[in-house]
Amino acid sequence: MNFQQLRIIRETVRQNYNLTEASNALYTSQSGVSKHIKDLEDELGVQLFIRKGKRLLGLTEPGQALLDIVERMLVDADNIKRLADDFNRVDEGALTIATTHTQARYILPPIVSAFKKLFPKVQLILQQASPIEIAEMLRQGEADIGIATESLTAEDMLASIPYYQWQHSIITPKDHSLAQADHISLQDLAQHPIITYHGGFTGRSKIDKAFENAAINIDIVMAALDADVIKTYVELGMGIGIVNSVAYDAERDYRLKQIKTDLFGTNTTWIAVRKGHLLRGYGYDFISLCSPETDISSLKKAAYPEE
Repeated sequence: MNFQQLRIIRETVRQNYNLTEASNALYTSQSGVSKHIKDLEDELGVQLFIRKGKRLLGLTEPGQALLDIVERMLVDADNIKRLADDFNRVDEGALTIATTHTQARYILPPIVSAFKKLFPKVQLILQQASPIEIAEMLRQGEADIGIATESLTAEDMLASIPYYQWQHSIITPKDHSLAQADHISLQDLAQHPIITYHGGFTGRSKIDKAFENAAINIDIVMAALDADVIKTYVELGMGIGIVNSVAYDAERDYRLKQIKTDLFGTNTTWIAVRKGHLLRGYGYDFISLCSPETDISSLKKAAYPEE
């Protein structure tokens, strides 16, 4: 048994049992992948995959049990390398941050700038995705750190800490009737077409809940994944926008009016890491830049508890 065989088992499952895709992902030949699987099955004396001819359809019961062990072994192997690098004070490598557009565009720029000054040789990769995709990327080891409002606290495999709290704002054209109002209610908002986030993004559930609790029907004419798109169509006069308050730039959005409100409650954006995944030292430094008050030792303990 060797680590290449274990990587092949994991990647074959990740690629939905497609040996061509698995071999491409591992930069090896399909015949080599098939041979490694067969050799491991012969060594263990059990069949790991359900087959139909030459096609793999799924995992057998022992295959599923082995996959759980393989995942832990490969994570621990990566952790050993990171641990050695940390003790050798290596400040080179890569750090992948999976986050939403709002965080990447409005919250993280000063953090990224400060981080790159501290670690100029570290390749920082920002992957923009939905909260559900971010959680999946963390689970699969495709991202080191995830930042989002939804999904990250619902996963047993993830350790999460609060990053910051925020509220929604109403965005209108400068000459809109609501822009001159002293007080705005949910009923006032319901009189206009609304443009806001797609379901599962940036506190959309709290927007829906507020109107539902008030028994008010609304006309959501457009749902988008990020605030910049929402503001674009608000500026075109298609409706009023409801966005994260941080997603308003007075200089760039000078044609629009931001109206702050507490109608939709308070949201929390979270930082998450995968349990069992030991970050390189600069990964914890990135988290400290985001949230200086974070107790990194406690995060490490939550993410990598003793057996």
